[in-house]
Amino acid sequence: MKKRHIALAALGIIGIGAGTAAYVATPTIHEGAPGETPELGRFGEYSVGTQELTLSMPGRLTFGTLGMATGATEPETRELQVRVYYPAEARSVAPQITYSHTMNPPAMEPVTLEFAGRAHADAPAMGTEQVGGKLPLVIMSHGFNGWNTQFSNLAEHIASHGYVVASIDHADMTIEATSDFLLSFSRVLVSRSLDQRQVLEQLQAASGPDAEGFNALIDPEQVAVIGYSMGGYGALATAGGDYDYDSETFATVPSDALDQLRAAGSEDVGVGAVIAFAPWGGQPDNRVWSSETLSKMTAPVLVVSGSQDDVSNHAEGVSWVFDQLTGTNRHMLVFREARHNIVGNAFDLPEDAPFRTAEFLKEPVWRQGRINGINQHFVTAFLDLHLKGDEDKAGYLDVPTVDANAGTWETSFGEQLNGKFAGDSEPEHWRGFQRRWAAGLEMYSKAAGE
Repeated sequence: MKKRHIALAALGIIGIGAGTAAYVATPTIHEGAPGETPELGRFGEYSVGTQELTLSMPGRLTFGTLGMATGATEPETRELQVRVYYPAEARSVAPQITYSHTMNPPAMEPVTLEFAGRAHADAPAMGTEQVGGKLPLVIMSHGFNGWNTQFSNLAEHIASHGYVVASIDHADMTIEATSDFLLSFSRVLVSRSLDQRQVLEQLQAASGPDAEGFNALIDPEQVAVIGYSMGGYGALATAGGDYDYDSETFATVPSDALDQLRAAGSEDVGVGAVIAFAPWGGQPDNRVWSSETLSKMTAPVLVVSGSQDDVSNHAEGVSWVFDQLTGTNRHMLVFREARHNIVGNAFDLPEDAPFRTAEFLKEPVWRQGRINGINQHFVTAFLDLHLKGDEDKAGYLDVPTVDANAGTWETSFGEQLNGKFAGDSEPEHWRGFQRRWAAGLEMYSKAAGE
């Protein structure tokens, strides 16, 4: 027994020695992010400022419960809150913001959520000379009954890498009783893409020669739309994947309101990239597209899904959408065993919060922080590739194995890599991930025509 203890101690010394040597060679430096975060999931070089705007959406139509039966509509000017994130002057210019939102689950006590952000409220925007020119614009769109700071971690991250991000609060009708659901959802069916289009058009118009502040940073020709769930439903249409208006899903929408959506869908607003998290609308029982309409999209698409999504239906809905996008190059990142909540801030819920709140915000299997770091990594690679023309980022998306678990990375006995990211020397491992940490994921890729 004594000899065995000595042998184990010797082995420990060997391991410590190897680990120490590796640590000196490859120190872990992940400022502002857990060490487990993939390479591009780390905060970027820019400080981030944030401001909230109120934008008016004129010329819209709305309807009530009676209108769903009679087809009656009335004119409306929608007022939407849009939170903008952008590269800002030095971090000391303003305190970092804490975002606050109160959820009102039907027939339950309200729940107030707070989330500590990294952005500086109302901080002055950097100038174009400081960031090397104009920056791409990214529109973000939440899911049904979400809000504009629900994904503030992702918005801040994108802005820190040199983008202007505009996150829309779609002001979905509050559901106070079960009977409100159908009306609220029917309105969302026509409002999501229209909201995205009008916000995009207004920000593009504000980026002219006399623009100031963050507006002066916007390149109106380089645009992406990111949407989650119903936001993804809207994003695909905004980027050219128009709906099948004969779908029974639109049966509760008055024809005048549907015609307004149809007219907008015929106009190209110049979206250059789309990221759709768990997009709703592909599942057989509520399918809003046809193979023909989706095939007309030409903007590259990144779809992100949970393999057990029971809202958008991964197997028959999200995957079907991915397969029908034959007019463009696309990728689909899959979190194995995850359900619908595969994006969003890692909120700390009060102990007495209704379980309904957790169901709306939390992923049952994956840690939210882990999901967020992975999302940030791939979103950065995708946007840099398609909006900034950074071809080096293609290697992060064109992974060597569909199943991340199948990737390999040879190391010597006792070698400690201390968080080193896979690069050119590790071609059989998912690029930008630490050894053994690219796990539980799948990445599918198809080129236009496939």
